[in-house]
Amino acid sequence: MTSNYRKIGDFIQQVNTKNEDGSIELLLGVNLDKVFINSVANTIGTDMTKYKVIKKGQFGCKLMSVGRDKKLPISRLVDYENAIISSAYYVFEVVDENILNPEYLMMWFSRPESDRYLWFQSGGDVRGRITWDDLCQLPIKVPSIEKQNEIVAEYNTIVNRIKLNEILNQKLEDTAQALYKHWFVDFEFPNADSKPYKSSGGEMNYNEELDMEIPFGWEVKTVNDAVELGRGSSPRPIVNYISNEGMPWIKIADATKSFNQFLLETKEFIIEEGVPKSRLLEPGTLILANSGSLGTFQILDIQACAHDGWHIFYDWKLVSRQFMTKFLQYYNDDILTSAYGSVFTNLKLDSLRVYPIIIPNERVMDLFTKLVIQLEEYQLTLAKEVQLFAKLKDLILSKMSKVNTKTAVV
Repeated sequence: MTSNYRKIGDFIQQVNTKNEDGSIELLLGVNLDKVFINSVANTIGTDMTKYKVIKKGQFGCKLMSVGRDKKLPISRLVDYENAIISSAYYVFEVVDENILNPEYLMMWFSRPESDRYLWFQSGGDVRGRITWDDLCQLPIKVPSIEKQNEIVAEYNTIVNRIKLNEILNQKLEDTAQALYKHWFVDFEFPNADSKPYKSSGGEMNYNEELDMEIPFGWEVKTVNDAVELGRGSSPRPIVNYISNEGMPWIKIADATKSFNQFLLETKEFIIEEGVPKSRLLEPGTLILANSGSLGTFQILDIQACAHDGWHIFYDWKLVSRQFMTKFLQYYNDDILTSAYGSVFTNLKLDSLRVYPIIIPNERVMDLFTKLVIQLEEYQLTLAKEVQLFAKLKDLILSKMSKVNTKTAVV
């Protein structure tokens, strides 16, 4: 370790407070994205007094599987005054915040280099765990507190922009979903006089298949009637085709970590020889996960290949892509009840094909499509901004190792 670095252990101390009176009920865990999440553990009949207390501003981390996951699950509690976590976690805090800003420390833990260092430290353990002493050996650059505050402020500006975009995106999504429900569930789409159809006395006809009334002139078809469906394909063995460059290769993880419904990039690629053995898709294609994160869908903003874990929508016949997207969102839970499988739950293509869908008249379909296109254009802009902000975040984190520490007071 060079003189420019110090050990993290010089600046932190463990906290071991138990929930002795059982007064704290909020049970949290930390995921690999370094975020606190509500625990999914079944705590019925569990003695909650044995759990550790973590207070706002303190850190919680789990050291047992760093070697396996190649990441340290760690986060700093900021959203709650206090909570409890499993006794398998370590809780610690910064000794002197006038020397080390806790937010700066969390940024340091967020660097890929820190995860790689700790992963290397786990090499001798069969389970891939590290010890508290291993964690304390992690090198850190600690500039002056003024410089730390400056770096944290720059980083938080980017983080806050991302959060703002998340809020705006959710509002747009809520608007689109509310519009779909109002028009195609409540049947209050604007009639020729721009008045809500059903409540203005619009003619309704009984549909035997759905056992309900639908607007006059509308039809009930299947998804297969409305659009052509296909499935992705994987070149095998896939390990022979994966690369760091080439044609983008869409994995389920790319979709689940996407900012919104638009897929702008992938983490992995396949070589040119693998493209003919897969399914090459063009920008604008709608895909739906049939396994893993079942029901997750994405709209491609890039040309990419999809493996057989994706259902593909193309050749729009009776509906627009915008209509189908909102249809899938609204009926997602119901559609997934048709999913089945022996080991893994899968949404079979045949089950999706026969799912009923109400087809509106052309005027309503066109009007809805135009409105959703406007919302989606804004959502795509937000997604591209977040993509840029994420790169700026990574840049700030990478620059932390180059910061001047000569004026630091430690």
